[in-house]
Amino acid sequence: MPELGEEKPLLTTPPEKPNWLKRLYHWVLHWADTPHGLTALVVLAFIESSFFLIPPDVLLIALCMGAPRRSLKFAFWCSLGSVAGGALGYLIGYAAEPLGRWFIIDVLGYSAAWDKVAELYGQNAFLAILTAAFTPIPYKVFTIAAGVFHEQVSLGTLLAASAIGRSGRFFLVAGAIFFFGPPIKRLLDKYLEIFTVVFMVLLIGGFVLIKYLL
Repeated sequence: MPELGEEKPLLTTPPEKPNWLKRLYHWVLHWADTPHGLTALVVLAFIESSFFLIPPDVLLIALCMGAPRRSLKFAFWCSLGSVAGGALGYLIGYAAEPLGRWFIIDVLGYSAAWDKVAELYGQNAFLAILTAAFTPIPYKVFTIAAGVFHEQVSLGTLLAASAIGRSGRFFLVAGAIFFFGPPIKRLLDKYLEIFTVVFMVLLIGGFVLIKYLL
């Protein structure tokens, strides 16, 4: 009980809980501080290629920052896991076409983009997949759709384009940390919050891009 004349503490509102996407983001990030970081990276890269929302870049950057000399190794396993996951997405679309259509159209809400993806595959499937694999455009949409449109897109085309696009994306990040280690690490340490915000904007922007521009 406060004494006479003592000011009572001001009532404060409890801090807002982060939304589910931020919680998922931080859950992914925490694996970098465990002995299972590399295993988690491969699993994350694998499942992100077909259904998981958070891209593996988040964990890849954290692992590379913690061990810059192992950056290229991390990028290799991340690329391998992602391409293997792309093959799973293809098989989902190929063997369970209604499931693939349901996931893309009803769950992800890309009904307007479905016909456009089919058109892109009719024009140049390799280039379409390569672009999705390298950019923030949701790669999983293209892997599942490739299986659905398997008459236009072979599994070999998917694997080849994915290997180039995914490896290019992950080795670009890891290579910067490997070759310019300390300066890049200091930059990321200093502006980590800004990079996080930019990354989340790119993540959400990728989904918006495919929904409205495609």
